[in-house]
Amino acid sequence: MTSSVLTVLRPGLVDYRDAWDEQKRLHEAVASGAQPDTILLLEHPSVFTAGKRTEPADRPWDGTPVVDVDRGGKITWHGPGQLVGYPILRLPDPVDVVAYVRRVEQLLIDVCAEFGVPTERVEGRSGAWVRATDGGPDRKIAQIGIRVARGVTLHGFALNCDCDLAAFDRFVPCGIRDAGVTSLSAELGRPVTVAEVMPVVERHLTTLF
Repeated sequence: MTSSVLTVLRPGLVDYRDAWDEQKRLHEAVASGAQPDTILLLEHPSVFTAGKRTEPADRPWDGTPVVDVDRGGKITWHGPGQLVGYPILRLPDPVDVVAYVRRVEQLLIDVCAEFGVPTERVEGRSGAWVRATDGGPDRKIAQIGIRVARGVTLHGFALNCDCDLAAFDRFVPCGIRDAGVTSLSAELGRPVTVAEVMPVVERHLTTLF
């Protein structure tokens, strides 16, 4: 999908390092004005990635390799069944990174609402959250980790659709020890695939601006 303000690319299942290289290429093109704002919507083979604030104790306990990256935040997992979005967008001047994160959160909250899953922001914790109603912990359904360079965004968000949540048991997701992780499928009790969620995310992309 291409419009006057945003190009949407859907390359499918892409190795994390290859997608990171493509992000950097697109970032240079958008920052130089050679290409319009662009977003990658894709899936990754199973991979752990660690942002700049990751602590040694957050990493996988079984020695699984981790890709260290230059985004904010801590460690997370990406894998099949998770829709990952990498918006490469020029932010308006003056650049307000917090306001951009709030717009990404609103996109995720609105998408989950379309599927009948109510989510919220949690003070001091980015992403979209299913709040506990049974005395258990809050559950993160979507995570956010970004970087802004030359006024243009990198990295982005990941929404758990029908991924294997057992992957999150092998480390401390986002460095948060007192919360859980969930997915649209887990909350609804039925398979909710990336293919089903993709067009809904696309409809809400204008929220990012």
